[in-house]
Amino acid sequence: MLRIKRVPTVVSNFQKDEAEEVAPRAGCGRNCLNECCYEGAKIPLYAFKKLNKISKGLCCEYENTAPPFAFLDSLLLGEWEDRMQRGLFRYDVTACETKVIPGKYGFIAQLNEGRHLKKRPTEFRVDKVLQPFDGNKFNFTKVGQEEILFRFEANENGNTQLIPNAPLDVENSPSMVAINVSPIEYGHVLLIPRIFERLPQRIDRESFLLALHMAAEAGNTYFRLGYNSLGAFATINHLHFQAYYLAVPFPIEKAPTKKTISLNDEVIVSKLLKYPVRGLVFEGENTLQALSNAVSDACICLQENNIPYNVLIADCGQRIFLLPQCYAEKQALGEVSAELLDTQVNPAVWEISGHMVLKRKKDYDEASEENAWRLLAEVSLSEERFQEVCALIFEVLDTVDVEGSPSVAEEHGDACLEEVEARNNASRPLRVTGTWECLV
Repeated sequence: MLRIKRVPTVVSNFQKDEAEEVAPRAGCGRNCLNECCYEGAKIPLYAFKKLNKISKGLCCEYENTAPPFAFLDSLLLGEWEDRMQRGLFRYDVTACETKVIPGKYGFIAQLNEGRHLKKRPTEFRVDKVLQPFDGNKFNFTKVGQEEILFRFEANENGNTQLIPNAPLDVENSPSMVAINVSPIEYGHVLLIPRIFERLPQRIDRESFLLALHMAAEAGNTYFRLGYNSLGAFATINHLHFQAYYLAVPFPIEKAPTKKTISLNDEVIVSKLLKYPVRGLVFEGENTLQALSNAVSDACICLQENNIPYNVLIADCGQRIFLLPQCYAEKQALGEVSAELLDTQVNPAVWEISGHMVLKRKKDYDEASEENAWRLLAEVSLSEERFQEVCALIFEVLDTVDVEGSPSVAEEHGDACLEEVEARNNASRPLRVTGTWECLV
């Protein structure tokens, strides 16, 4: 049994050390989402219209019309800022120093000394991706209702609408969007599918499609969703995705790719090139459903084969990065250098994508592309192991081999990277508010 000790991320103000966790009592007085408090609760409902068609190069369209109101700016960020004004966060993330590290890829460094305060190290098992849900440990039914921003569900009537004071429908197990009280970035939230089903941290088709719909509804390429499996630095075994807004491209989004397989002319799967972490990139050709099925089936394959992984959902849900990893396993086996361990960086989806969240001022001041590359190289599977994992995934997908077909990046070499870099290196802030440094 492989275990590592780490400080668990505090995502709710009601999260306690495991030793102190007890089952909630009737009338607990915390206004939580458990049976003791949810009777009569009303939470805003964002009922979205199911969008399925993918428009190449654009975010998913509302049949050539604009959505009734801006999801990201008017609702998610508005509600998030309301919770910030009410003092629900453990620290002000907008005051954290952030910079783009010089280099070809533009790794992003953030100094965030507040994420690990007031918690003691806890042991986490890292050799089992699938673990049963344990209601005695912290889960999202224990969060306070004030931490919930809104419910996020498909509208059976086919229209998009916001219902400000919708009664809580417990029997149909709504999906929730909540704040992360230890945010990495502006607008950092959690998407919790079917919260009352108390699902363990494992991908299924329905939940993954919900995450893609959220990316499509946001309609903003700077809004990404991420997923960490157990064994890949998820610390809460209750199904959830993370998401936040960052107004620069992630380095992984700039990396060139090579087309590898085609799935019934609906999904193209490519391999990452010239990036420290080996991974696959899924791109939809026609529908969100086909793309979602392909990625979720690949994730299920990894889960069933006990392979830890991370997922980044980018480009309004049209491009998805699937990244098997082994850093926690190496850490448990004592194969990670003391120098890297001392940084206390847990390379989950955001770090792997190139947003390095650093806990020490020394590491922030000395941040370099070389240091970021060295850390992420330890995350990656070896080439031999990566090929074995790809073979497992491709076996469960209905594939057409297109190995050898060059990607745009391969056809044009480093010029592709330079073009992307030039396009993105316009002087723009890293954040909407707070401390930031321009790219130029």
